[in-house]
Amino acid sequence: MRQPLVAGNWKMNGSRASVATLLDGLKAGVGEVRNAEMAVCPPFIYIPQVQEALRGTAISWGGQDVSTEASGAFTGEISAAMLLDFGCTYAIVGHSERRTLHGESDELVAKKFAVARAAGLKPILCIGETLEEREQGITEQVCARQLDAVIELEGVAALADGVIAYEPVWAIGTGKVASPEQAQDVHAFIRGRVAALDNAVAEGLRILYGGSMKPGNAAELLAKPDIDGGLIGGASLKAEDFLGIGLAAN
Repeated sequence: MRQPLVAGNWKMNGSRASVATLLDGLKAGVGEVRNAEMAVCPPFIYIPQVQEALRGTAISWGGQDVSTEASGAFTGEISAAMLLDFGCTYAIVGHSERRTLHGESDELVAKKFAVARAAGLKPILCIGETLEEREQGITEQVCARQLDAVIELEGVAALADGVIAYEPVWAIGTGKVASPEQAQDVHAFIRGRVAALDNAVAEGLRILYGGSMKPGNAAELLAKPDIDGGLIGGASLKAEDFLGIGLAAN
């Protein structure tokens, strides 16, 4: 039985005061979330504050990205060791905003997955198609290409140490949501592609849905057999909404 994971990607949002308020709210309500694992991925600068507030709670935390390098002259980069130094469990890799705004290739994302995994972090690998690609009918080809880059570099067994987040780019921050059936179809495709190489890895692999998941639609999405949680953007910035998604997994 795969434990659902509800992970919040705060993106470039927050202040010391708003982070403190959000974390207080999460700590007050997380005890009601019985089935899902809850995690937050704040901007790097707030990870120490998150660590201090969440240490000893049921909520994990992680980074929104990770460098392929261990240390050195890489201005602005954050290494896996630095994330681990502040108690991180997860690292998001390959988010569509990194792929689009920063030009990250499938190969670079695969290397980030490998570096995070080797360090002992659990990478959350984001894959998904744009609206144009969906309209062209190549959703599966796009997801396969992004997934295969990791499998080719690391082998399929490496996926057992990570998480996949299917994020249709056209549904991120737009208010549009893939229907539960659309999301399930892609999740089933992803699991099936992994199963063709290693059924045991596929059975244990958590595949999250990301793309405007909210308390109001979470239960219907999470009821699908291959949707194992969510990578949550805007709704993770409000404790009530984020906890509501976790409660939907009950």
